[in-house]
Amino acid sequence: MDLSDEDKREIGQHFVFGFHGYEVSEDAKELIDKYHVGNIILMKRNVQSVKQVHTLVQSLQQCARDAGHKHPLMIGIDQENGLVSAFSSTAKYQAGTQFPGAMAIAATGDPEYARRCSAASAREMKAVGINWSYSPVGDVNSDPQNPVIGVRSFGDGETQARLHDLRRRLAMALHKVVVAPSAKHFPGHGDTNVDSHLGLPVINKSRTELDQTELKPFKELIDAGVASIMTGHMVIQALTGDSKTPASLSRAVTTTLLREELQFEGVVVTDCLEMNAVKERQGGVPRGAVEALAAGADVVMVCHTMAFHRGSIEATYEAVQKGELHMDELRKSGERVTALKRQFAGTWDDVLGNPFDEKAMNALQATNKKLSEEAYAKSTALISGSLPVFSSGKIVVMTPIVESLNAAVDDAEGVQRTEKGHVRNTAAPYYISFAESVGRRAADVEHLVYAADFDCRRDFGEGLIFVTRNADRSAWQLDVLERVATQASSGVPIVVLASCAPYELFSRRILGVQACVASFEYTSEALEAAASVIFNEVPPVGESPVGIK
Repeated sequence: MDLSDEDKREIGQHFVFGFHGYEVSEDAKELIDKYHVGNIILMKRNVQSVKQVHTLVQSLQQCARDAGHKHPLMIGIDQENGLVSAFSSTAKYQAGTQFPGAMAIAATGDPEYARRCSAASAREMKAVGINWSYSPVGDVNSDPQNPVIGVRSFGDGETQARLHDLRRRLAMALHKVVVAPSAKHFPGHGDTNVDSHLGLPVINKSRTELDQTELKPFKELIDAGVASIMTGHMVIQALTGDSKTPASLSRAVTTTLLREELQFEGVVVTDCLEMNAVKERQGGVPRGAVEALAAGADVVMVCHTMAFHRGSIEATYEAVQKGELHMDELRKSGERVTALKRQFAGTWDDVLGNPFDEKAMNALQATNKKLSEEAYAKSTALISGSLPVFSSGKIVVMTPIVESLNAAVDDAEGVQRTEKGHVRNTAAPYYISFAESVGRRAADVEHLVYAADFDCRRDFGEGLIFVTRNADRSAWQLDVLERVATQASSGVPIVVLASCAPYELFSRRILGVQACVASFEYTSEALEAAASVIFNEVPPVGESPVGIK
């Protein structure tokens, strides 16, 4: 069968694509005009300033209207806050306000911070035209070795009973500001030690165990009326019935479980199909797009590569022509996408012709900055020991090298690399910022970047702040700490700062130190708050949402 223009326009509404650049690229124009793509994801590579994002979004919407789209685009972004904050400012660019991520919010012990920070972030996004935030994270970080969720989760299985309310408040705050939330990564990515960006995670749990842990947050959010849910690329044989099909491509998960059993009536969007968990399957990304739609997904996400964008659309055309996909089912699914657009994107008059109000944005961000600082200050936790009063002598700050990238949280396109393309071993801008924070509080500060072969035969001054990043998984950091503690002069106070998930602070290997502090993320704002706690400017009132395993 030949596809009509109307058919192709319908198919385009079932994709969300990304592109490169701070302005509307030729690729983006082609996707919106020729392929009628109805949804766009912005990433860090598209964000330079709040005003620039506003201009970009206006241009994207104008392209869609000029191309004859019936409804405005959904403009999405990964804005979980914390480590995954595509809209937030960086060391290089000033954009959205940085707020604490899920685990840091949970550490405050005050559920109102989930609502207030989410609403504040949503107001900034709404002001520039972003109407779809891929958050909150519904994953329960059951496995401390999880390389992709970690502090993006509100906590682990032992503490989740008190964390459901946080997820609900975060999601409903987005709803109230008219930004669509998207709970992820259904049916749960927390109990795995494989990153789906890099491979295919397998979760070996029974249905009973899944009901008790993984599925609970999503059930709570569905009951609260969450607008959309993002499916993840993990194998859960108890749900899919086989050991090879990712949940995002499984009809048993998307339709039987999510639609029929849990009665979710909103939009189902997949996680990006360019992750290796899908890309390395037979047929790759284009075939994955067809399988996801056949499974019951409403919107398929492909974030990066134009060849995969075209390939996914063309594969969908072919699947419809062969009868593998049916236009009547796509149109029924499209009604959910249209309902989402009507609720959160509105009309063309709502999205076009709105001048950027710089004065209002400045006032909003000034208020939000105070809220952010307050929340971060309440999140920093003293896990053990007592904080020293540093003398006026030299303070040594030790931070780990950036040994690898976390594909979910690190800016892969902005990181420094060697000539061969490997990640350059650097201090990372956030650790440089932390050393500068310490420098504002101590007259003499030495910043040392350590690797596994760090030479400990040196002077460690009158006090040492030893920073770790997921040292429970990178045990070489604890090896260095042990050598440093042995080498440091007797009486030199050592403070260990866990700058991500704090599991290492519960290790029996943390000996001979005066205090262990957790910041729950390594954003500059979190590390600034940690510095104020370490130097006894504010009390450490945070409590860890995760513990000993």
